[in-house]
Amino acid sequence: MSKISTKQRTIKEKVTLKGVGLHTGENVTMTFVPAKENHGFAFKRVDLEGEPIIEADANYVVNTQRGTNLEKNGVKIQTSEHVLAALVGLDIDNVLIELDSPEPPIMDGSSKFFVEALEAAGIVEQEREREEYVVKDVITYRDETTGSEITVIPAETYQVTTMVDFGTKVLGTQNASLEKISNFKDEIADARTFSFLHELEMLLEHGLIKGGDLNNAIVYVDKEISESTMKKLEKAFNKKKLSVKPNGILDNLTLHHPNEAARHKLLDVIGDLALAGTRIRGKVIANKPGHFVNTQFAKKIQKIIKQERRNYVPDVDLAATPVKDVNQIMDMLPHRPPFLLVDKIMELSDHHVIGIKNVTMNEPFFVGHFPGAPVMPGVLQIEAMAQTGGILVLSTVPDPENYLTYLLKIDNVRYKHQVVPGDTLIFKLDLLSPIRRGICQMQGRAYANGRLVSEAEIMAQITKVKGL
Repeated sequence: MSKISTKQRTIKEKVTLKGVGLHTGENVTMTFVPAKENHGFAFKRVDLEGEPIIEADANYVVNTQRGTNLEKNGVKIQTSEHVLAALVGLDIDNVLIELDSPEPPIMDGSSKFFVEALEAAGIVEQEREREEYVVKDVITYRDETTGSEITVIPAETYQVTTMVDFGTKVLGTQNASLEKISNFKDEIADARTFSFLHELEMLLEHGLIKGGDLNNAIVYVDKEISESTMKKLEKAFNKKKLSVKPNGILDNLTLHHPNEAARHKLLDVIGDLALAGTRIRGKVIANKPGHFVNTQFAKKIQKIIKQERRNYVPDVDLAATPVKDVNQIMDMLPHRPPFLLVDKIMELSDHHVIGIKNVTMNEPFFVGHFPGAPVMPGVLQIEAMAQTGGILVLSTVPDPENYLTYLLKIDNVRYKHQVVPGDTLIFKLDLLSPIRRGICQMQGRAYANGRLVSEAEIMAQITKVKGL
């Protein structure tokens, strides 16, 4: 179930980094831009016409070969995970990432430089509360082909443990753990990406890692290197001389941590799970993780969160003093009985509203709607939602009595259960986007008897009464 936690955070000002993409080899300028509440993470391709935006969403994952690659409407973002890991690792919620190339700069193959840039930009708290998915049950995804498995279990904080087994002499079994996200900067951020020699040869043959050099990837030598192969590597990395060190690493890189490979896998898990779109409160245990299993798990988590959010019944004290009673509602809305379908407003903020209606046998629509088996018409449930939403949008103007609310569009209407006399309907409407020029987009849900009975996406507009 989703739970409100701490305040959302973004960065104070823009900050820019330049480098090359690991696989494209293209020069790239990347700018982190502050974003509004509930924006989340998104990439903007400023080099393309219309500057299209791709949200960091697991549903846009199209390829996980050597990185997590996103695509929306034909626009691509490659190797997104290191950037997203830095944002999550610094406990940031809302940032727009502008790119003039399809791939972020690889830098040194870790999240270190992204973390440093974001900290230099400054991190600020926002007004809205952060929504957090609190894990109550064990959730698992397993890839039967590879044996990779990710599980999340209940925990007081977001924790991640990775267990990797590469099956080679030079790099065997390794583990890494992050007990607190606040430790990401010191314990995980500088863990660099890595590759085995046999993979490197394949990548070079397929024209990948064009932006690679021996300063942004650790190369583990898991096989004998022929003289011809060494020459190819020297040419690819623009080095006069390469050698294999006693620890089995190509050239002269020094490991930041003995288990740097496992730590980098943990970094990847954090970046990939950011694609779920909601912060997780639970302990993630990843056995032999990889981008495919990570993103499949993110999709599964995302689906569960969406389902539980839809079925989550607001905790409303029906005996409490309402924010607005029926007379105050009529001061704002032009509706009157029998067409006024909201009795009380129990909660009202700048982004949500909760109202209630007691459905009685005396409702006039029951006279002709299924006599002998009265059922509240679904269309009136949606109208009641719209009236409740009208209170939300009218509360943004100082003189709501001088405005009328008109429906513009209703989408994705679903009816789940019947509403009958004796039921108490609870309506909850949340803004889907900021109100602009009097136009409001809302997600509306109606609950009765502890379950969701109907839902719809509603667009409405407030217009001043003519002559005023």
